[in-house]
Amino acid sequence: MSQENFRGFLNKVTSKVKSKEAHSMIKNELSNHINQLSESFQKSNLTKEEAEEKAIREMGNPYTLGENLNRIHKPKMDWLLIGLFIVIASISFLPIINGVPELPNSGNHFLNQKIIGYFLSILIIGTFLFFDYRKIKNYWIGFYGIGLILFIYTSLFGLISLSAKNWVSLFGITIDVGTATLFFFFLAWAGIFSRINAFNTWIKKMLLSFLFWTPILFYIMIPNLGVMMIYFFCIVMLFAFSKAQKKLAIQLVILNLVVFILIFSLYFSTFLGTERMNRLTAFMNPNADPFDSGYIYLKLQDIFSRAGWFGNGLDRVPPLPSAHTDFAFPFLVYTFGWAFGIVLCITLLTFILRISMNTFKTKDQYGRLLVIGGATLFTVPTLWNILMGLGMLPITGVSIPFISYGNTTLVVYSAILGLILSIYRRKDLVEPTVPNLR
Repeated sequence: MSQENFRGFLNKVTSKVKSKEAHSMIKNELSNHINQLSESFQKSNLTKEEAEEKAIREMGNPYTLGENLNRIHKPKMDWLLIGLFIVIASISFLPIINGVPELPNSGNHFLNQKIIGYFLSILIIGTFLFFDYRKIKNYWIGFYGIGLILFIYTSLFGLISLSAKNWVSLFGITIDVGTATLFFFFLAWAGIFSRINAFNTWIKKMLLSFLFWTPILFYIMIPNLGVMMIYFFCIVMLFAFSKAQKKLAIQLVILNLVVFILIFSLYFSTFLGTERMNRLTAFMNPNADPFDSGYIYLKLQDIFSRAGWFGNGLDRVPPLPSAHTDFAFPFLVYTFGWAFGIVLCITLLTFILRISMNTFKTKDQYGRLLVIGGATLFTVPTLWNILMGLGMLPITGVSIPFISYGNTTLVVYSAILGLILSIYRRKDLVEPTVPNLR
């Protein structure tokens, strides 16, 4: 069988497959299968040319085969995840529908900004949905560099708000640096962990540790402990799913445990003063300082106790600061009741579970890392914010993705959702790169 006939057969098959992204994978799969058949036929005393021709005949009509493969290898849409996003996005307008109480002159400003934010969100999700996520795999150095540049720029020219230099103004647009850098570091570490076993020398292991802890030090200096916590859990989860060799994984864990002990011993003894410690631990006993660090926790307890099953309605605004951002969940429970709050929690949990389930639907290791990292970036702030509002965790300025107001957060999480949808869309179009699926 000539190479021309072989290529002709493959071209006839792929001519019936509409998704051009799947052509390369299909050709590789068919080539391997035909070669295996040919080798088995050669063992039956057929010549190589005769065995190859028989293998081709065994494959059947190329056009029929192509039509069958077209039904399997075509882009998929996760309509359930998109539907859940629409429901959550609709709910996010409720905390600002009557404006922001502590800013009585704001009028419809926040509502208009939210509408603009969601138009931009849809554009970003659509862009990432049709973008081949594998093209950014090798640009992890660039993503990490962008994160560092944002940190350095913020330390020099950042805007101070509530004793934290966490904002910058670029071209007239105010950006939440903590959330923006979180996105770039997430992309960087997904790229790093897709090739983790290449970091097998002690110099490279030290480099990995340096790359991991540098953003944490910047988050401490800003300070932004909420984003630091999200970053930490995201990278830990990426490492857990990275397919690192056992010896390398153990060495990296030991190395970073030592660094962890050193950094946080220094932090608790130097940077974390008595006042800040009291604020972080006030949730455990708010009555110990009811007029200062414990005040907001007691206020939250009062708001939840007055919510009832069906709430107090939008005409009765709860006496709570930042009800559109950090305390959107207490606002919604007070306004619409515990029944609504439970439904909201179930909706958010279903959204997160749906993302998590998509982790194992792709055979591409880099895609899996992006999905598990994205699931963590949704899970940690959502759970923390709800438990924070219930007074079960310290208040650290963590907001619920898509629910809480904030256009930087909306843009970042829209990009993450777009990547997750892109990975799902291509789950039947990519060649397997997960080690045990090759």
